[in-house]
Amino acid sequence: MRRSLAILTLAGVLAAGPALADDDCLVPMADWQPREAVARLAAGQGWTVRRIKIDDGCYEIKGSDAAGREIEVTVHPATLQVIEIDYEDGRPAPRGTGALRNDD
Repeated sequence: MRRSLAILTLAGVLAAGPALADDDCLVPMADWQPREAVARLAAGQGWTVRRIKIDDGCYEIKGSDAAGREIEVTVHPATLQVIEIDYEDGRPAPRGTGALRNDD
């Protein structure tokens, strides 16, 4: 009985593994766009950049949007697709701002 429970628990953990890893960008460094391309993306969106760093294999932009709201943006390193925008005040992105537009 204990062995069956242990096997079921292990199977559940292994099945959940890919879902837990969705926040990570698993891209070889050779396929990454340069940091300057991330800065151009941010400028094209009207964002003011305080910092661009790497977090969980993704680019992360910290700064403010065109309206002055503090933001943290997760960007895919190869495609420069915006994965997530977190507003520090907890409110959602305003409609019609083009927040997910990628002009690169």
